[in-house]
Amino acid sequence: MVLIAQESVASPIPYSLFLTIVGVVGFVAAVGIGSIAWYNSKRPAGWEDKERPNIVPNIEKDNN
Repeated sequence: MVLIAQESVASPIPYSLFLTIVGVVGFVAAVGIGSIAWYNSKRPAGWEDKERPNIVPNIEKDNN
């Protein structure tokens, strides 16, 4: 019984690995959200006639 309790405590996820995973997931989320925001923003000069990629959702702007 003691051996089972020791094994479950013996292999926790290291804190640095946890921080690395959170950082990578956060970076990927920031890049994804930023890309969607950029594609839905006003087009820079020369890009006005370009189409959006199909993966980017079209967001309606509220002009209040």
